[in-house]
Amino acid sequence: QVQLVESGGGLVQAGGSLRLSCAASGIIFSINTMGWYRQAPGKQRELVAVIISGRVTNYADSVKGRFTISRDNGKNTVYLQMNSLKPEDTAVYYCNCVRGVQNYWGQGTQVTVSS
Repeated sequence: QVQLVESGGGLVQAGGSLRLSCAASGIIFSINTMGWYRQAPGKQRELVAVIISGRVTNYADSVKGRFTISRDNGKNTVYLQMNSLKPEDTAVYYCNCVRGVQNYWGQGTQVTVSS
């Protein structure tokens, strides 16, 4: 089993920045892919950013150039640096990791961007 704990969400004005953190614990070896998803009210959960093998990254078009995903293997933590935030970024952000054929999710952290 893998446990994921997110932190760093909150309320910020448009144009501001936040950094989300996700710490992994438990059986963490062979975790190849870690990422962030978000779900806004009334919408489906969507991919925000993913990092594969600690170096290959992929971003949703809506966040390219504004968000940066990174991973600290020594701390078993993945980060999401979010800059130039927009009201449409408001959502619950979920950390995800893939270990073998298993998907694991964190409990989510709320990000609210006011206009």
